[in-house]
Amino acid sequence: MYKAIFFDRDGTLTYFTKEKECWRDETIRKWSGKPFLLSYEKMMALFRQAAEGKTPWYTDLEEERRFFRRYYRYLLIGEGVTVDMEERAERLFSELWCNGDRALFPEVKEVLAYGKAHGYQMGVISDTSPSLEYTLRQLGIAGYFTSFTASSLVGAGKPDPAIYRAALQAQGVAAEESIYVDDTEEEADGARKLGFTSFYLDRSKQKTGRWIIDDLRNIIDFLENNG
Repeated sequence: MYKAIFFDRDGTLTYFTKEKECWRDETIRKWSGKPFLLSYEKMMALFRQAAEGKTPWYTDLEEERRFFRRYYRYLLIGEGVTVDMEERAERLFSELWCNGDRALFPEVKEVLAYGKAHGYQMGVISDTSPSLEYTLRQLGIAGYFTSFTASSLVGAGKPDPAIYRAALQAQGVAAEESIYVDDTEEEADGARKLGFTSFYLDRSKQKTGRWIIDDLRNIIDFLENNG
């Protein structure tokens, strides 16, 4: 029945490491002489500054690298850092862009190995940048996937139907032949509305329901009974 399994990346396959975030905040505090807090609003304002009026912000890895170098320069300017600003911005970029900032949830490789062993096509659908495949290669799991659908390249983010359709087209499958897993309920619902068998991954175990799971291994259980 099912031919493909699609996963969200952040919060589903990977999580952000606290060590990098703490290093960033403490380093910027030392340079600026004041506490550093990166709120969502501040981050989005920095993104807009780094874009410098360009839409989309980036369409390939090289553009993305240039974008984030600008991002960290604007961040330091906003924090009042002027001494050795270029060198310090480069250090932030080198430490924080695709460099140990993500880790895999414990069960991920087991679930991906199961999918590969049983002949399922697998892909990732993520509201992210062109570095999607690059980040998963760093974590040693890119080889399990045959499509990497990033919102920045599609020009639409979840739950817009366009991004799910782009992923289906990349794998050559129909929604009804596909499973999707996401840790954001709205985005899981968006896939389900198109015909996916879609699961909301709630690792906190706060919610229960037919299409709610708390561990990716639940997908193996589902396929064993419905695959």
